[in-house]
This record gives sequence, structure tokens and C-alpha cells, in this order.
Amino acid sequence: MSEANFLYPLLDYFGIPRERVMLESRSRNTEENAVFSKELVQPKPGERWLLVTSAQHMPRAVGCFRRVGFAVEAYPVAWHTGKRVGLSPADVVSHGLGQLDSAVHEWLGLVVYRLTGRTSELLPGPVAAP
Repeated sequence: MSEANFLYPLLDYFGIPRERVMLESRSRNTEENAVFSKELVQPKPGERWLLVTSAQHMPRAVGCFRRVGFAVEAYPVAWHTGKRVGLSPADVVSHGLGQLDSAVHEWLGLVVYRLTGRTSELLPGPVAAP
């Protein structure tokens, strides 16, 4: 089931009208999400669209959206900034390995998506103001 389907009950719970939020639910990966989202909302020049995804995943997502010509503004969430203090060496090592695994997943994703033409650039930066 799509992640978007889990968000609808949350929107209802918080009293956010569903017509104020567009969720793309067909994609299986980031590239498809960019293609299907552009098709769904048909953005017009000058409109402001926010791309909400984890901070760690944002570079790859922005690159995919730029490649399909969908100008989005990054709105990163789920930052991993907390300090974990553990007394046990095993605790420190296991936490560090988990973070490394997550980082390597995104680094490899960035490289593979760039090499296969799924993103516009390896590490997309902010767009310069007009």
C-alpha cells in the first residue's frame, strides 16, 4: 500500500480538509513520484509547490523533480540531529552502523540515479533567486 494512503486518516484527525492536500499514490520509487506528481498537479509557471520528504532523501528527490521539469521548493523533514549518548560500546557501535547504513543507501541512490539519468545532477543545490 502507498505511503500516501496512510496520511489521509491523519489529515482527517487533524481536521485538514483533503482537498487542500494532494497526495500521489501510484509511484514505486522517487523517479516515478516526480513524474506522477507533475502529471497530477500540472504545475503552472509562478506557482509555489513544496516537496516534503526526509532531509536525508531530499537531494535525490529534488534532482528527480528538476529532471522532469517540476520546480519544487524543498521542505525537508525528519532530521537526524539528536545526540545519542550511550555508555555501552555496543550501543554506540550499533547506532553508528545504523546511521552508516542509511547514509550509504542514499549515497548509492544519488550515484545510481545520476548515472541512469533519473536526476538532473548529483547533488542539487538551491536555485538562485531571479
